Order: sequence, then structure tokens, then C-alpha cells
Amino acid sequence: MQILIAIIVGGIFACAIYMILRRSIVKLIIGLALLGHAANLLIFSAGGLSKAHPALVRPGSTSPPEPYADPLPQALILTAIVISFGVLAFMMVLVSRAYNAVGNDDTDEFVNTER
Repeated sequence: MQILIAIIVGGIFACAIYMILRRSIVKLIIGLALLGHAANLLIFSAGGLSKAHPALVRPGSTSPPEPYADPLPQALILTAIVISFGVLAFMMVLVSRAYNAVGNDDTDEFVNTER
């Protein structure tokens, strides 16, 4: 399972880099969204994939019973989802303003925005 997730994450990273390097700014936004999803999957798979019990400490003990799921990667992913949503919303507004100013979504046309 770990190997399959690693291959999938690598494929999503490759697709994201390919989309970011395209000339269209719409494809740039799609590439950034894919990059965020790939990073979230990477963090999630680094925490270990198991159908373990939640990390709850029972009364009278000092640690959760083994095996337990690590909650830290899940908390990091939740934070990363919120941050990537904010970045994508900002990029969409920025692209909209740039498209209205230039009239084209080709990044080579962004040389002169004084129209």
C-alpha cells in the first residue's frame, strides 16, 4: 500500500509541475491545486497508513494503547488544506484581474500591462 501511494503522489507531483510550467495562467492554477493535493497526500502517507485505533489516552494510563494512529499528520493536513484554499482563492482573483487588464491568459502577453 505504501508503494502504491508513493507512486500516486509522485505522479500527481509530476502532473502539477507539468501544469505549472505551461503558458496558460488557468493551467497554472490547476497545477497549484494539484501541488497542494500532492503535498497533503505526502504528509498523510509519511505519518503511516494503518487502520489503527485513535490516539486516546485512557484514564489511569500515560500513553495510548498500541497500535494507534498518529494525529499530527492529520492536523498538519487540515491546516495545509485551509492555507492552500486561501492561496488558490487569491490566485484566482489575481488571474481574473490580470486577464481583465491584458485580455489574454498567455503569460508571454504579460510583458506590458499598461493598456
